[in-house]
Amino acid sequence: MFPRREDYGLTSQVRRCAVSIPSNIAEGYGRNSRNEYIRFLQIALGSLYELQTQLEIGVNLGYLTKEDFEMIYAITRELERMLSILIRCLSEGAGD
Repeated sequence: MFPRREDYGLTSQVRRCAVSIPSNIAEGYGRNSRNEYIRFLQIALGSLYELQTQLEIGVNLGYLTKEDFEMIYAITRELERMLSILIRCLSEGAGD
């Protein structure tokens, strides 16, 4: 997707974010604490925002076509909605 010269730059950052999102979800779930889970879901959401920004940079630099960006970005927006809803639902029940 990105040029080879970006292997240790933008490509590496995108990869780290993409791995960080599910890793934080899993780690938070494994903590067996609702508040900890929420905190790790928020970290995952932050990594998702970071990924979205890096994709925008990739398009601005001409490494990613507008069409590819829009397809990938739509997927990240859906993940963003799912994470936000999960965080909200867990937060509303946090006093249980």
